[in-house]
Parts: sequence; C-alpha cells; structure tokens
Amino acid sequence: MTRGFAPGEFQARVAAAQARMAAAGLGALLLTTEPDVRYFTGFLTRFWESPSRPWFLVLPASGAPIAVIPSIGAALMAQTWIEDIRVWPAPDPEDDGISLLAATLREVGGQVGVPSGPESYLRMPLNAFAEVKAASGLHFARDHGIVAALRAVKSEAEIAKIAHACAIAGRAFDRVGEIAREGVPLSAVFRDFQRLLLQEGADLVAYIAGGAGPDGYGDVISPATDAPLARGDVLMLDTGAVWDGYFCDFDRNYAVGAASGNAALAHAQLAEAVETGCAAARPGARACDVHAAMAAIIGAGEGAGRLGHGLGMQLTEGLSLIPQDRTVLEPGMVITLEPGVTTGPGTIVVAEENIVIRDGAAQRLTRFAGPALPAV
Repeated sequence: MTRGFAPGEFQARVAAAQARMAAAGLGALLLTTEPDVRYFTGFLTRFWESPSRPWFLVLPASGAPIAVIPSIGAALMAQTWIEDIRVWPAPDPEDDGISLLAATLREVGGQVGVPSGPESYLRMPLNAFAEVKAASGLHFARDHGIVAALRAVKSEAEIAKIAHACAIAGRAFDRVGEIAREGVPLSAVFRDFQRLLLQEGADLVAYIAGGAGPDGYGDVISPATDAPLARGDVLMLDTGAVWDGYFCDFDRNYAVGAASGNAALAHAQLAEAVETGCAAARPGARACDVHAAMAAIIGAGEGAGRLGHGLGMQLTEGLSLIPQDRTVLEPGMVITLEPGVTTGPGTIVVAEENIVIRDGAAQRLTRFAGPALPAV
C-alpha cells in the first residue's frame, strides 16, 4: 500500500471545491483545522496536538491553495504539492499570523467562506479571527457545506487506505486470545491490544474503548479499569486505529470462558441487524432508512439512538444513522453500522462494522463478526 496521494488527487479535490465555490459566489475558502488542511494539501503531522500555533490554508477561486503557516512547518509543507508557502515565526503573542493571513486574503479577494456546519470548529483564537476579518476588509460567510460534502464522498485511493486500516485492526482482533483471559485486568487488555495494533501495522491508535461485564457492559466510551476479567463476562474492544491519516472504526465482542445464553442471543441479533443495515445501505437510500432497517431488527424503533456514522480522516465525520438525518447515500461514502441492544439493567452489547457505498450492494471493509460469539 502506497502512502500519500499523487498530486492529481489533490488537484481534483481543489477543482471540485472551486466549482462549488463559483456557484456559491465565494472568492476564497479559509481552512484552519487539521483534516481540512490535510484534505487539500497532504500535510500530515501529529504536531497539531500542540495548541500553541494556528495553521491556515487559503483556497482561492482559481489556482492552487496558499499555505499560511508557522515557520516550523515550512520544510514539511514543502514536501507536499503546495508551492506558495507563507510563514511567520510562531508563536507570536502580538501578531500570530494575523497580518500575514489578512494580507493573503486581500490579495485573493472576494467573499471568504469558512466551514460553519455540523462538526466544524475554528482552530484559532476568536479575537484573532475578528482581527483578521477587520484587517482584510472582506466579507466572511459560511462555506455552504462545500468541504464537508466533498470529504463525505471518498476517492478510490482514500477507500483503499481505510480498507488497509480495517485489515490491520482485523489482524489485531484475531490475536485477542493472546492477551485476554479470565483474571487479566481490563486495563492490561487495553494496553496489549494497542500493542497488537501497532505490531500489525497501525501508525497510531488514536481511539480505543471497550468494556467487560456479565451479559455486557455499561457503555462504549469508558476508559479501562483494573478490574480483572471474570468467567461469563462479555469483553468488547473498539478501535479507531489509523494508517496514513485514515481511520478504521469497528469493534469485536468476546465471551470470557463461556457465553451466557442472553449474551449469545444478543450477539446473534446484532449480526442480523448489521446484515440488514448493510443490505439497506444503497445509493439513493437515506441515512434514516438504514437506521430504520437496523432499529426494526433490534426492536428499538426511533428511540434506538445513533446506529452508525460517517468515517474517514476522522473517527466520526459527516452523516449520522439517526431518524432525523435524511442525507442521501452516494457511491464512495464510507460509513459504520453500529447497532446495540440492551441485555439487562444498565447493560448493553454493541456491534460495529465498516462499509463503503457502491453502485448496487455495499462493499464490506471489515470481515463481519457473524452471529456466533467467540470465546477467549
């Protein structure tokens, strides 16, 4: 699997954005977040973990993007296809890129669109954003959902990276029997599972969650405790492992020693719900239709909550499989199917798989778990 993308991939993304910008009357897009900047440039670094410096990308109505970034990033940005790289010595408490960005926007001109819809955020101080708007003298508006819409439909090269991340996690899940057994603390299982993911080829384990308990677990977001696994527990591990900047996001359930009849039935029901959701996930169907198909199997109706979401450069992005989301599925969208069932007071079991929408039937990016609950 080749890392990165050919320049043509980025040029196609920029051309598609500029066509939508023209229709919306935008002269530029101002991008400030890691996935949006990376989507158009290929600039991949974990240095975004430091909040000390803002980073900017200006996408004009025509031509290539302009990077306006701290000088520490100049060498890495120069390895991308971006040629116009403008830097300042950050952090600068007096002028942290404000005058340089305002001058760049004035040069580009036109109404400036900024991503402003669901899941968007502004990764710069609000007072600095106000100063940039005033100094540029330009009108700022929402981006009309342009960036989110483009990122929602993946190219074949992007899908291949997500599939590669899924394969890495699948191999690690196959090895859970090496690390999980009765008496092992859940915290040790979490640590060792991250080790397995890295051994199998993940660049980083950006997300891991899970739980364990009789017939299931209380939630799917808690950190691990030091409580030892007990015979009859259901162990769940959920990972968002990353390869070359793209996530997988799926889980696996295991019986510790032997499964109770209740847990085994729940696991089989979830497998049926996943299969039903996969069959419903076709072009033209809506996110709410896929939700309804799975909710009918688990018997929860509209009260089932979110049963999946978009996936790609972020662990969750784009659409949600909920009754209120009427997003129409298109070929190239990558989504998760994530039904859950209640197995007792305060106890649930959740399944999750990854698929890509294709013309006709969806393509499975994960090896579906199937109805039988495996034991460790």
